[in-house]
Amino acid sequence: MPLSNIQILHEDAAILVINKPTLLLSVPGRAEDNKDCLITRLQENGYPDALIVHRLDWETSGIILLARDADSHRELSRQFHDRETEKAYTALCWGQPALDSGSIDLPLRYDPPTKPRHVVDHEQGKHALTFWRIVERCADHCRVELTPITGRSHQLRVHMLSIGHPLLGDRLYANPEALAAHERLCLHASMLSFTHPVTGERLKFECPASF
Repeated sequence: MPLSNIQILHEDAAILVINKPTLLLSVPGRAEDNKDCLITRLQENGYPDALIVHRLDWETSGIILLARDADSHRELSRQFHDRETEKAYTALCWGQPALDSGSIDLPLRYDPPTKPRHVVDHEQGKHALTFWRIVERCADHCRVELTPITGRSHQLRVHMLSIGHPLLGDRLYANPEALAAHERLCLHASMLSFTHPVTGERLKFECPASF
């Protein structure tokens, strides 16, 4: 598959910073029809050394970081594990939160009976923390900035659902009104900050959402 609409925000000998489009897997899925993905497209189109450091959901767009050698991959993976990176997401959520900002501290776990959904579980869930703030209030929804402190699967989607404000276009978690309000999941990785694995320079990349 071609690179097509995959935008390269930055590249050097050690890293790639990509604006991943929506409806593209970060890595190959298990099924044969799920092999098309970001890492394969890059490896087959001029970046054979590209290595995944972290992932974005299939429907989530935005900034994703890749390494280009084993040492850089190891160091960037460590930064994500040790929470030395900074991330921010732009999203559209259904309804009008009573407050203009807040935090959501609710443990999450994978829910096999409703796979691939995740649920809040105070007994078996893993710690998950998200900060949120409203950027703009619209008629029936809000533009919000979401800052995940932990990196659980579907964290932002389930956390916003848990306070009664699911993300627009979310096929897994939205109510019918929120689902019908947009043709795609309105979740975009808009900012990523990390330390360059070779130079030690602190870098910050921003990429606005298309919605």
